[in-house]
Amino acid sequence: MAGTPSGRHVRAAALARGLAWLAVLFLLAWLAAWSWQQPFMAKPRMLWELANSPTPAALPVPVEGVRASRIADTFGAPRGGGRSHAGVDIFASRGATVSSATRGIVVSVREGGLGGRQVWVMGPGRQRHYYAHLDDWWPGLANGDLVEAGTPLGRVGTTGNARGTPPHLHYGIYGSAGVVDPLPLLQAAR
Repeated sequence: MAGTPSGRHVRAAALARGLAWLAVLFLLAWLAAWSWQQPFMAKPRMLWELANSPTPAALPVPVEGVRASRIADTFGAPRGGGRSHAGVDIFASRGATVSSATRGIVVSVREGGLGGRQVWVMGPGRQRHYYAHLDDWWPGLANGDLVEAGTPLGRVGTTGNARGTPPHLHYGIYGSAGVVDPLPLLQAAR
């Protein structure tokens, strides 16, 4: 029986393999934890946090100098073409700063359609916050930017189907169950 391993050698080899696998698993876990905290992981980390955060119960008014008590409840009001108003219009001076109402990730900075110049921000609970009719975007604002509540997004204007109306921000919120009326959330932040 020369050359056949004894039971003790077989157990020692199995233990060595098991310890090697544990060391590899520990190293991979440490590497994953270290990577998660690095700056290049800020966006994936924010996406994960936002997806797992509850939707806000209160939001600040996203237009500089406007109080929630000055916002008319136009949510659901009839609009042309059989549409209903999917948000609120926040009237303000042309050029007033529009800021993000929540932390999130800018998912779209674009111009077109009824909203004209617009910004979309994905916030907590994966709600999408829509800022429309902007005269201009904030300098340097781009898709993928991480924002906090109060981060400037643009300036109040009359682009899109708001041409010919007083300057205002159309602010809408879209969740997994559809359109959300922003006014109660803005009023709750008083």
